[in-house]
Amino acid sequence: MRHRNAGFKLGRNTSHRAALLRNLTTSVLLEDRVETTVAKAKAVRPHVEKMITLGKRGDLHARRQALAFLRTGDAVNRLFDTVAPRYGDRNGGYLRIVRTGFQVGDGAEKAFIELLGAEKQLEVKRKKREEIKAKKRAELEKQLEESKKDEPGEQAA
Repeated sequence: MRHRNAGFKLGRNTSHRAALLRNLTTSVLLEDRVETTVAKAKAVRPHVEKMITLGKRGDLHARRQALAFLRTGDAVNRLFDTVAPRYGDRNGGYLRIVRTGFQVGDGAEKAFIELLGAEKQLEVKRKKREEIKAKKRAELEKQLEESKKDEPGEQAA
C-alpha cells in the first residue's frame, strides 16, 4: 500500500534527489526548455511552478525563498524579471511536458519540459544557432576551396 507516500523517488537517496530537482528547476528557469526523462519532468513540475508563484509575489521574502532553493543568482533574477511577469494573469499550469521518444541506453521515455509562452525566445535562440552554423559552414567551405586551389599549384612546381 502506498498510503501517504506521495512524490517520486527516482531511484536516488534523499540528498541526491533534492540536488537533482534543484538543478533541473534552475535549468528550466534559465533555459526555458530542458530535455529529460518523463519521470524527472513530472517530479520537477511542482517545484518549478512553486518558484514561478514566488516570482509572481515579487517581494523580498519570496526572492530570498527562491534564492534558498535555486542554484544561481542568475536564475533568481531571470525568474523575477522575465519569467514570472509572463504569467501575471494565469493561476498555475505554467509548464508543458512533451514526450519525444526513448533513450538509447536504457529505453527510458524522454520528454521536453518547457515553460508556456517561451516559444518566441526559443525561436530566437534557434535562429541564432542556425546563423552561427551557417557562418561556420561558409568559413569551412572557403578554407576547403583555398586548400584545393593551393594543391594543384604545389604539384606542378
